[in-house]
Amino acid sequence: MNPKHTADSPTAPGRAAATALPALSRRGFLRLAAGAIALACAGGCRFGAPSASRQADKPIQLVYQDWRTDWFPPMAQQMLNEFHARQPDIRVFYTPDPEDLEEQMPRDMAAGTAPDVFAGCCGFFPIWAQKGYCLDLRPYVEAHLDPATITDWDKAQYEWFFRRDGLQFGLPKYHGALALYYNLDLFDQAGVAYPTADWDHDDYLEAMKRLTRDADGDGRTDQWGSMIDISWDRIQMHVNGWGGHLVDPLRPTVCLMDRPEAMAAMEWIRARMWDDKVMATSRDVEIVPTRQAFAEGRLAMVEDGSWSLKEILSKAQFRVGVAPFPAGPARRVTLASTDGFGIYANTRHREAAWALLEFLISPEYGRAMARANFLQPARASLIAEWAEMIRAEFPEQSRNLDLPVFADGHLKGYSVTAEVFADMARAKQVTDAAWRRIFELGEDPVDLMANVCSEIEKGRASSQEGGGFGRKVFE
Repeated sequence: MNPKHTADSPTAPGRAAATALPALSRRGFLRLAAGAIALACAGGCRFGAPSASRQADKPIQLVYQDWRTDWFPPMAQQMLNEFHARQPDIRVFYTPDPEDLEEQMPRDMAAGTAPDVFAGCCGFFPIWAQKGYCLDLRPYVEAHLDPATITDWDKAQYEWFFRRDGLQFGLPKYHGALALYYNLDLFDQAGVAYPTADWDHDDYLEAMKRLTRDADGDGRTDQWGSMIDISWDRIQMHVNGWGGHLVDPLRPTVCLMDRPEAMAAMEWIRARMWDDKVMATSRDVEIVPTRQAFAEGRLAMVEDGSWSLKEILSKAQFRVGVAPFPAGPARRVTLASTDGFGIYANTRHREAAWALLEFLISPEYGRAMARANFLQPARASLIAEWAEMIRAEFPEQSRNLDLPVFADGHLKGYSVTAEVFADMARAKQVTDAAWRRIFELGEDPVDLMANVCSEIEKGRASSQEGGGFGRKVFE
């Protein structure tokens, strides 16, 4: 997942690698889109329907937008060569995400200049769907995907790509899963037993306390027990472990962040950061990404996902271990990422866009992402291959790494995905501001969440129940 669109995630803007194939600059993409709009408007501006005709000797042109990290564009271009060989009547132009993806994409979608096929995730993908910018994929899934493909995906992840009214706005890109990374060397130095699958949050806290220390004797803490990203789905996972929710599962206009279970989970996190000071704040580690702080040896443990494996194994100068995320007082959960592929609702080439999307969710494309940056495949059937790729590249570092841990929630059915309000844009804005005061600045108690719920529910009467997500499509 990428579960978080920040500098600490695979979806984060980075330097896009130069590519020799039909990559498309932002300016070139907008010129192409503007030309398509002009052509469509000459025929009545009916964006919702596929192009009625085209010259037989010219392929359909599609724009595909995805991550701009260094490694992704070259991998995508190589795979698009294979797609062009299979589909000579379709020509795909790759363009990297704009640096301000969450703000720019809605503007492009509203203007009719969005890419035909795109990647999305986290809190912003469902916002696009709520605004009607995503094509309903159900007819294509029913016509082209067999049941074995669907059951190969994590049930929780697959169901997340549905609005509550049944519209299917995406399909899984990869399956990032959260676990607990730990520094074996620091554990050994402190004489602390390694995390196990039996750990709960009490065990987790006890280890954090023993592993937080002033390593250089200057009177200031410089090694912390653990760290968490303060983001929607990371906080939610703890809340779910306490038996609570951020959003009512049956009523997506109802806020549950002020209920006892949710408040207890958030207080547990706040107390670790500001009372015990055994969990690092972003300021403690000088605003570097959590995985970087861990790889630098500042953290004995870190709550992070499989999407961080390559960076951690490449940079860590110590033995790395990984364990299932500690169980909460009510249940064990882990986070499944919500990165997926979608199709712009106003594409003029729906069938061609589906052909591309079907290629992007194929085992071949999953393997390519796994080879390039160890992205955990969305398909359970590829997990063994993925683990072997990692062991082959990092034989020493992966010696103590229990890689199947990352697939545990998928295979055993305890994954959770980001909960989504009917008006997610507004809810996230209010919640993020409160969490910054509570967790990042330590200025307010978790009681502030009562005000957050009141603010979110002000617009409840005008929200549509159909805007919720996570339809139970398997039942």
